[in-house]
Amino acid sequence: MEEERRQTPEERGLPLPKRRHGRLKLYIGPVNGCGKTYELLQEGQLLKRRGADVAIAGGSGLFPGGLADPGTELESIPGLPWPPGNAGKQDLDVKAILARHPDVLLIDGLAHRNRPEARRRTRLDDIRCLLAHGISVITTVNVYELVGANEEARVLPDLAGEAAVSADVLALADEVRLIDVTPETMLARLAAAASAREEGAEVRDAPAFRRDHVALLRELALRLVAKDAHASLAQRREAKGMDGPAGSAERILVAVQYHWNGSLYIRRGQQIAKRLNGDMLVAAFLRPGKKLSREERAFRRAMRKLTEKAGGRFEERPLSSRRSFPEAIIRYAAERQATRLVLGHSKQTRIQELWHGSAVNGLLRRMDRIDLFFMADRSQYEGERMLAAKMRDPSAAGSQGRTDSRRGEVAGAAPKRGSFKVYVGAAPGVGKTYAMLREGNELQRKGLHVAIGLLETHGRSETQAQVGSLATVPRRIVIYRGARLEEMDTEAVLRSRPDVVLVDELAHTNVPGSARKKRYMDVLELLNAGISVISTVNVQHLESLNDAVAQLTGIRVRETVPDHVLHAADEVQLIDVTPQMLRQRMREGKIYAKEKVEQALSHFFTTENLIALRELALREIADDVDERLESWARSSSLRGPWRLHEAILVCVPNARHAETLIRRGFRISWRLKAEWHVIHVRPGGREAGEEELSRITRLEEMTVRLGGTFQVHDAAKSERIHQIILRQAAACRATQLIVGQPGKRTLAEELVRGSTVRSLLRHARDMDVLVVSCQWHGG
Repeated sequence: MEEERRQTPEERGLPLPKRRHGRLKLYIGPVNGCGKTYELLQEGQLLKRRGADVAIAGGSGLFPGGLADPGTELESIPGLPWPPGNAGKQDLDVKAILARHPDVLLIDGLAHRNRPEARRRTRLDDIRCLLAHGISVITTVNVYELVGANEEARVLPDLAGEAAVSADVLALADEVRLIDVTPETMLARLAAAASAREEGAEVRDAPAFRRDHVALLRELALRLVAKDAHASLAQRREAKGMDGPAGSAERILVAVQYHWNGSLYIRRGQQIAKRLNGDMLVAAFLRPGKKLSREERAFRRAMRKLTEKAGGRFEERPLSSRRSFPEAIIRYAAERQATRLVLGHSKQTRIQELWHGSAVNGLLRRMDRIDLFFMADRSQYEGERMLAAKMRDPSAAGSQGRTDSRRGEVAGAAPKRGSFKVYVGAAPGVGKTYAMLREGNELQRKGLHVAIGLLETHGRSETQAQVGSLATVPRRIVIYRGARLEEMDTEAVLRSRPDVVLVDELAHTNVPGSARKKRYMDVLELLNAGISVISTVNVQHLESLNDAVAQLTGIRVRETVPDHVLHAADEVQLIDVTPQMLRQRMREGKIYAKEKVEQALSHFFTTENLIALRELALREIADDVDERLESWARSSSLRGPWRLHEAILVCVPNARHAETLIRRGFRISWRLKAEWHVIHVRPGGREAGEEELSRITRLEEMTVRLGGTFQVHDAAKSERIHQIILRQAAACRATQLIVGQPGKRTLAEELVRGSTVRSLLRHARDMDVLVVSCQWHGG
């Protein structure tokens, strides 16, 4: 919450419509015990130190045991107790709060229904009243308590009778912050609470959730807050007149005709939207005044019903002529900010395309920040495919399938691998290092030998103070080009053999000449030696997100870490901070030195950039949770059934956007749990130069780093490139091709030289083909 200032007596005396409206901040968590209340009290204390008048509503009785002490210096406004026999329930004493009129009020438990005779039915109604009187409120809620956001949670036990609040509260809130917690951490807390209860300590009861239940609720919370961040970013961009898609969310546009295969396209669009965390639009383009046949009217009714059932939106659009279709649908896609267009393959021959005109060629020329997905009709021999992918045999996906923490080890051939936890943030300064140090101290208090392998405080006093009594392994001094540099001394850590080592900034590149090129390689060395590691990374450093970050922020991140390093972690936890809070920290000099603050706020740390990166981080961790849920071989009651084999072939040219295609191929294969391959075909009749060979080597290294296989083929003079690609696609049983948008050519060039992409679209109609827009190659 932005820094609150005390209201003046003059302001308090103003009529209600002229008063400063209070601000609402909402802490959302997956389950009780995740840490919402702790963060609530911590923020209250911070605001009080800044001079705000802060009070707690309802008294310490509303707070779990052990968390009331940190807030003892905050004034408590007693609540109104329910009659005896109601488990100590309390309503807010709104009259007393208005009389006291603090600047900020801390209220735990938003999803509370007041006693039947109360003037207002719910705690949210009470809060609305307080906000209208100029009192800012910070409150907490669990994701399963939000009506409209928790349908999937209803299958879980012990939740049906929980009090609930409308999910519209997210639109009412000025700030929404997620308190993320991994299932492993949550179960450890529950075990500790059970142990304390056995020893006679007073501990509030918590539901005995299973690990997969906590994970499911966590995913729901991540996606809900990501959706809220996306809406906020879209509003800001619209207010500033910025065009184009907002944030990392996808919007799928399905183009249909009133024909039997239209329902297949809608189902495929639904599947893609589900996997890409986006929404779906369905559009039918018709000649104005055209009279539909009885059969077409039946198809229209069926498609509308199917779209509504899938949670999409259906619309009919006018079309002046068949030749105007490409321009009309691309214009409509831009208006609706679609990122991917789903349609069927053309059935025209090359001669027919040249003679009658080609809608596909028109789309390829005009696609601007929208990818084209041409769907194969394989229903005759594979059946319809709607649900998210799951491989029957995880080993079939190569490095894509998640295994346990002994990934890559032969049983009994090496020491037991250490556990690996990573704190992820959307940007510098969110508190990853602070959280890492706090956990290190907690583990040390439990008797474990914890050491700091590498710590970067960046001069932040709060972070340095969190070191406490943790021992630090001295850094290794390296002289490079006359400069004295410091790196983590991995060998010294191995010799000291702590139980747990803390290693900051996972994506760091070591000084040239080091035994290992990247810090994550040092971490893997420690893990393989049986030492557990806790580390930190920002989401923009993930290899496969490099293009997305460049597109969102205009900044190309140079230091990256392969996604498989994060996927191999036993725990991945997000440290979520709202853009408002992060910019406030920046102004206070808690992230960068004072002289760098203004430049940072106007460049990387703009509100739009921070919202976009935060949304990206939330969705990335939600996808990771989703993948872990599937890897735990859960029952079909919470996830869809298994799906047929998927394999992806990425076709890369020797061009600057080849890296983008490889990253896109990895992202799609990861979501589909599919094996994936990259192919580069050199045209026949010429020798590859040294620069070209070097570039192909770099593409191969990237592919292998991301877990795919790389192939290079030379086309004979009599062979076309598309023929070799199709032959290799058949060899690896590819179900989807990924290619880049073809370059612009004249009609004469098209006739003489042809186009590999257009040839693939003509000859690969039995496969899905994704054409990636060249607009995504920027940055």
